[in-house]
Formats: sequence, structure tokens, C-alpha cells
Amino acid sequence: MPPNPPSAPSKELHVFPNPAPERDYVIQFQIPEFTCHCPLTGQPDFAHFTIDMVCDKLCIELKSLKMYMWSFRNEGAFHEKVTNDILTKIVEVTKPRYARITAKWYVRGGIYTNVVAEHRKKGWKPEPVVTLPAHAAETGLRG
Repeated sequence: MPPNPPSAPSKELHVFPNPAPERDYVIQFQIPEFTCHCPLTGQPDFAHFTIDMVCDKLCIELKSLKMYMWSFRNEGAFHEKVTNDILTKIVEVTKPRYARITAKWYVRGGIYTNVVAEHRKKGWKPEPVVTLPAHAAETGLRG
């Protein structure tokens, strides 16, 4: 084992300046292999996390997010608590305009659990959605 392993779980989230703070744009992180364990039974829990953010001045550095999510692997946590704890940490570190975490927990006892938690910066209002006309896909082939 090297004296300084290339990666290890961490409760730190690192940030960098938003390269386009003048506009709202969505950053989406997909974390399909999240693990922790049930605080009652000790059995492993698995989830697919989706994090959607509209950053303000700061963005999350990707590797630190990976190490942060990994840090839950040996912790016992209820689905609702761990989902909200992750949102709280992200909001604390980045102070985003908007953040939503969707945690889709794999079946346990015949029940799937989905937990969705959101944060909106006070006073932030998203731009209205632009609806574009739908067009059939072109293949370049004539039939």
C-alpha cells in the first residue's frame, strides 16, 4: 500500500469559482453506486443519487464530491436523513441558487424508497421555461 493512497473517503467538499455566474444553468451529477447501511439491521443500502444544481458563485469539484459520497459507505443512516444531510452540506459549502437531490433507494423488504429534497436561495426565481416546437427526426434517407 502506498503511503499516500490516491483517493480516500472524505467529509470535505471542495469548490471552484463558477465560470458563468451571470446566467442560470444546471449542473447534474449522477451517482449510481451510493452505499451506506441500515442503522437498525446493519444491512447495506444502495441508492442512485441525482444532484441538480444552479450554482451561484461556487461549483463543486467533482473528485471531492466522489470522495464525499464514498464517506457514507460505512455509516448507518436512514434514507431520509442521509439525503437531507447531503443537501445541507452542499448548500453550506456552495450556497447555490437552487439544488435538488433525488435519491432512488433500491428495494428493501419489497419497498423502493425515493427521497427528493430541495433548496432555493431566498429571492431566486428561475427563468421561465422556453418551449420549442417539436420536429420529426431526419435520417437523410428518402423512402
